Amino acid sequence: MFTHVTRFCDRIVQRYLPDAFLFALILTFIVFLLGIFITDSSPIAMVQFWGEGFWDLLEFAMQMSLIVVTGYILANSSVVKSILARLALFANTPGQAIMLVTLVATFACLINYGFGLVIGALFARHVVQQVPKVNFRLLVASAYSGMLVWHGGLSGSIPLTIATPGHFLEDMMGTIPIGETLFSPFNLFIVITMVILLPIMNRLLMRAADSSQKIEPVFTEQAAAKEETIDDKPKTAADRLENSQIISLVIGGLGLIFVVMHFVQNGLDLNLNIVNFTFLFLGILLHKTPRRFLKTVSDAVRNAGGIIIQFPFYAGIMGMMVESGLSDMMSEMFILISNEATFPLFTFISAAIVNFFVPSGGGQWAVQGPIMMSAAYEIGAEPARIAMAVAWGDAWTNMIQPFWTLPLLAIAGLKVRDIMGFCVIILIWSFIPIAIGLLFI
Repeated sequence: MFTHVTRFCDRIVQRYLPDAFLFALILTFIVFLLGIFITDSSPIAMVQFWGEGFWDLLEFAMQMSLIVVTGYILANSSVVKSILARLALFANTPGQAIMLVTLVATFACLINYGFGLVIGALFARHVVQQVPKVNFRLLVASAYSGMLVWHGGLSGSIPLTIATPGHFLEDMMGTIPIGETLFSPFNLFIVITMVILLPIMNRLLMRAADSSQKIEPVFTEQAAAKEETIDDKPKTAADRLENSQIISLVIGGLGLIFVVMHFVQNGLDLNLNIVNFTFLFLGILLHKTPRRFLKTVSDAVRNAGGIIIQFPFYAGIMGMMVESGLSDMMSEMFILISNEATFPLFTFISAAIVNFFVPSGGGQWAVQGPIMMSAAYEIGAEPARIAMAVAWGDAWTNMIQPFWTLPLLAIAGLKVRDIMGFCVIILIWSFIPIAIGLLFI
């Protein structure tokens, strides 16, 4: 039964799910029409909301583009290649490969979601070379499944926001320490359950994956065929500068000194900027010369195209959702059918739906936070639990939202339809531990 359902989902996705860019365009049309027919917004108003919101994610788009570029640069250094290759040696069978990639990606996403996306994809590339018989589509889906836990980990934007003095809802709810959110019994239950059972779940998907369409990783052939040599022999003064290890050592060293100072002053603050900064300057150091570094950069930027062009469309969708009142209506619909006991679960479900249209944790909290926290106090629900219900809803539907797959797929060289059928099954299964944690722990 399980195998048949998985194969069915995979066939449907393979046949009908469009490219990630077309998905963003279709989602734009859907939200545009919903705003016209469900709210009192006119077509002209919806166009204005869309256009005005179009560039609201520029900073975030740049951060995610750099995650892909700097991650690729770092991974293609000889030192990191060696480390990942050695770690991949722990996998000797396809089943072990699936479970190992899932564990590494999950723990990496608990540290930082951007870090986890890059490491998961890069590690999958190394593991498939160690175990070439593994289904690469499922391997990459397993790497992406680690994103399920990110909002319950150290980079969770909602719990970190409400723990910070001066956050925008402080007058309503004060500050809530991470001991009541990230390190609460219910959140630890969900995270630990995911860490233990997610690798097993992905391993169970192998039977269906083995009989499905397989894709041979193109990069394994490219690595052998496209190994270009770089002429390091200086011919001019400019050549000597481009091949200077001293320049890379000095600028790389200065960058890493700043990284150390950052963590000394701020603790384990792994935000996207410091992750990119660390990857960038480690890459400069490990490639040894500016010429080798820039050669890798030119290869890396090809992977960022999807992010650069698609994120503005999602920003436009978010603008229509917020300004038309669609996101408020979705949240309030679930509030009407909730009581003190069921409110955490319905908050989770409403956040999951809103996340499909507003795929940004911080952006979603800005939209839903005031509505849900006001209702929590009115109903008598636990504020910390409701905040984490929004966080888990945001993380849950990432499994079927192409927005977050873009960095990972760019590195893996796959399309969204290649992994989404497996992600649907992971989404359905993961509802159970999340619901149990929010309702009963």
